[in-house]
Amino acid sequence: MSIRDTLRDIVGNVEGALAAVIMAYDGISIDEIMVPQSEFDLQSLAVEYATVLKEIKRAAELVKAGAMEEVAITTNQTRVAFRVLNEDLFAVLIMAKDGNFGKGRYLLRLKAYDLARELA
Repeated sequence: MSIRDTLRDIVGNVEGALAAVIMAYDGISIDEIMVPQSEFDLQSLAVEYATVLKEIKRAAELVKAGAMEEVAITTNQTRVAFRVLNEDLFAVLIMAKDGNFGKGRYLLRLKAYDLARELA
């Protein structure tokens, strides 16, 4: 399955999913899927959160907490799950606040290996 198909599968199987993105820590999007009714700037969101993730990754390493695997951010409008794929890339699932966040996190974790393998 291609990267795009995997992202489409995640978004299509999670109620409330708005978008899924593969990003580099420098903010460059590798691939993305976004549902048509989404009304936010996916690129800006991804770039800004990439900066935050770099800092979280660095802080986890600094305090010897282990390698970062997953981060979740909830706002009053969205829930965003980040899953590390390798040293350079991570996957992002953006959901509506009332979406099935548990299933979204589960599918993101389940598909992370496939995504990482496709990117290798």
